[in-house]
Order: sequence, then structure tokens, then C-alpha cells
Amino acid sequence: MGNLRAILLTVLLAFHKPYGVLSRFTSDGSPHRTLADFGFPKNVYPLGRLDADSEGLLLLSDEPGLNTRLLDPEAGHSRTYWAQVERIPSDETLQKLSRGVEIGTHSTRPCRAWKLDPQPIPPPRNPPIRYRKNVPECWISLELTEGKNRQVRRMTAAVGHPTLRLIRMGIGQLDLGDLKAGTWRELSLAERHLVLKE
Repeated sequence: MGNLRAILLTVLLAFHKPYGVLSRFTSDGSPHRTLADFGFPKNVYPLGRLDADSEGLLLLSDEPGLNTRLLDPEAGHSRTYWAQVERIPSDETLQKLSRGVEIGTHSTRPCRAWKLDPQPIPPPRNPPIRYRKNVPECWISLELTEGKNRQVRRMTAAVGHPTLRLIRMGIGQLDLGDLKAGTWRELSLAERHLVLKE
């Protein structure tokens, strides 16, 4: 009962972070917008981060220690991304991503990587991605249980398919769904279980 009471006293929010927004409340001199522009309740903090040039699901909470529970690779909390990459990756390339690749001095953990079929058509991004008439593009999905700095971008670059656009579509079993860019909502207790596997 005490654990349930503690859960009900904390806040867990899902936010669709737009392109060009920092995953923090202070700008520290950056020209980008910050989380302070979106009317969040007091005392919440982001669980993990998305780079300014990445989009999608970002969780915020006021619960102490939740960040560690979600981000520790040993806990196995998955994060699912859609990456629009240059050129069409082969099955062999996707298998290489799945096995793990070298990014700097780090070997990435095994993950899931697959080509999205049918190819999605996400809402337009402002500004749009760089378009090259003679270079095809492809949407792939990666499901990771770790989150090194700019990991997805570095992984796809390591196999010769630079990422043009990156959207985090899910955390745990919670999907971004139809949450519009720049909006947020509080998660229900059932949705919290989807995130935390409680």
C-alpha cells in the first residue's frame, strides 16, 4: 500500500519533444528553445535526454531515483527509435547493427534493427531534412537498451548510412502514439506500468 501511495504522489509525464528543443530547462547560452517553454509542472526533470536535433518521446517526472531505474542498461528498459537514413540498408547491414558496432571506444550492446515496412510518413519537420535528389532514403527502426551520447546516429554512420531524421517512438512498452509535437500529458497508472515493467 505504501508503494502505491508513493506512486500516486509522483508525476510521470510523456512529452513529444520537437526538433530544435533542448532536453533541459536552462539554455546555458544556447539559441535553442528549452523545456521551460512548454508549461510543465514545477519540480519535474527529464528522464534521459534527446539531442536538440532529435524528436519524439521524452519522459519527465518528479520522482527521485526514477532516472537511474530507467537508464541503467542492466535494467533492460528498451527505447525504440525510427531513423531516416541515407540509402537503403541491406539485410546484412541491419544484422551488423543488431549484433553491435564500434562507436569510438565503445562496442554497442546487441539490439534489434529492422527496415520499416511499409515506410512511415511522419508529419513534416521544420526545418525539413536535407534532400539529395540522387540519394535514396529509408526509414529503419532500432530498439536499444542503452543510451550513449548520440548513439543511434553514431551507429548508423558506422555502417555507412548517416541518419537524416531521428524520432524516439517508444520507451518500454509505451508508444508515442498520437501525441503531437510540443504537447505533453500525464501518464495513467497503467501507462506507468508499460514504462517501468512494474
